[in-house]
Amino acid sequence: MPLIDMYGRKHDYLRISVTDRCNLRCVYCMGDEGVEQLTHSDILSYEEILKVVAAGAELGISKIRITGGEPLVRKGIVGLVGQIASVPGISDLAMTTNGILLPRYAAELKKAGLNRVNISLDTLKPDQYRGVTRCGELQQVLDGIEAALQQDLKPVKLNTVLMKGINDQEVVDFLRMTLEKPLHVRFIEYMPIGDHDRGYPDHYLPLSFVEEAARQAGLPLSPVPLPGGAGPAESFSIPGARGTVGLIHPISKHFCDKCNRLRLTAEGNLKACLYWQDEKPVRPVLNDKKALQALIRDVLTGKPVEHQMAANGICGSVKPGAMRGMSKTGG
Repeated sequence: MPLIDMYGRKHDYLRISVTDRCNLRCVYCMGDEGVEQLTHSDILSYEEILKVVAAGAELGISKIRITGGEPLVRKGIVGLVGQIASVPGISDLAMTTNGILLPRYAAELKKAGLNRVNISLDTLKPDQYRGVTRCGELQQVLDGIEAALQQDLKPVKLNTVLMKGINDQEVVDFLRMTLEKPLHVRFIEYMPIGDHDRGYPDHYLPLSFVEEAARQAGLPLSPVPLPGGAGPAESFSIPGARGTVGLIHPISKHFCDKCNRLRLTAEGNLKACLYWQDEKPVRPVLNDKKALQALIRDVLTGKPVEHQMAANGICGSVKPGAMRGMSKTGG
């Protein structure tokens, strides 16, 4: 019996955070002081992760995304990719990364069975990049993007969180990237995730801003099919472009009615919704596949009809609703 929740949504997608650690300190992901890191024993082992994947695959999970923190900082990650890729029923294996370590690992990841990558990139200005990430070097990410393209980890998607006063004047520069290379730029609305994030009211912009910037720049956006992989984006292309433009509206036009995903946190808690705090630990049932599968169904039963990021209105009055920040949940 497939994984269908109380609202008729079929779930075939599991996002797995393999670590809470990261080699960057992005402003919307964690506070100035960073995060209190989990110990090695707190984090699920690869063997434990594979038990969840195998149990989920028997229930209809076919798509896996590996996230973090930054997944490429965890030792042995290429081996995990290979093991997940070999699980019967898994047909699509992706990774979200900041791209910094892709030049080192892209070829190995491709050989192990990784299909595609999403690379986080919020600005094309070196100084601004150091400011947003608190320590990063833009060129390292650009090199990572090239490595992903060379290894055919396609579609190569760039995740860009739109932030007023930070990167809103770079929208056209990102749009033009899709003209030159087969890149799929996805603008994402800033989400109030985690109690550390108090900058949301000052930086939120609806993605209508992107559409207007494209219009003013003479870069018309025409609807096109999604460029591979399940996702909530509205997809567009500019005439003559080699890539596409995606718009993901978790606030102004949420996509909860189409949600098909579950999340497994680094320490082994299963979540049905990024925003809600409800989660259940998988470790107590990992050695009993039937009990683990029952837990997966139980978590899905409690999934809300929609998140409440904008329950009190768009921008300014939205309050963070999840104690966990993005680095602790996985994007």
